[in-house]
Amino acid sequence: MRAVVILTHPAEQSFTRATCEAAVRGLTKAGHVVTVLDLYGMGFQPAMTNTERIAYHGDEPVVDPLVAESVAAIRQAEILVFVYPTWWSGLPAMLKGWLEKTMLPGVAFVFNADHRVRPGLTNVRRIVGISSYGSPRLYIKAINDNGRRTLLRALRLNTGFRTRSTWLAFYNIDNSTLPEREAFIAKVEQTLAAL
Repeated sequence: MRAVVILTHPAEQSFTRATCEAAVRGLTKAGHVVTVLDLYGMGFQPAMTNTERIAYHGDEPVVDPLVAESVAAIRQAEILVFVYPTWWSGLPAMLKGWLEKTMLPGVAFVFNADHRVRPGLTNVRRIVGISSYGSPRLYIKAINDNGRRTLLRALRLNTGFRTRSTWLAFYNIDNSTLPEREAFIAKVEQTLAAL
């Protein structure tokens, strides 16, 4: 299967990037064809311009070449893997902007003959979320884990409810030890190798 990994972290040396590398290793071991969209590395601009906002409602909603690259990748994907740190109880602005600019009419959703919205990414069979959190699990649960809800609930409206999901969370990273972080990275690789 084709897997697209969306990496969102600005630092070249980070736990998030190490986790992404483990995910890619696991997917590759499983025989999947992997494309990595490193949003910071590719210089993705998350803020929608006025031109893009106007185009959003037109016949040609893709204006930015980097958006076109992302759209081409997700249209081919059977697995979408999101690797990011949870900041301010949700998705980083870069990832939120990427979703807003790529989940376009004609891409993420389509209208049927009755003008009702239907999923546009029915090619996606699994969504995987991998995130680190500065807070403990109970705190994250209490505030509803907004990033997880966005990816596993809202995004699934665009892929169809038969899309399976996997969530790998590393809680309380601020107080974690090196062996705990290494164990999580190993878990990510093993889990994705089993997909």
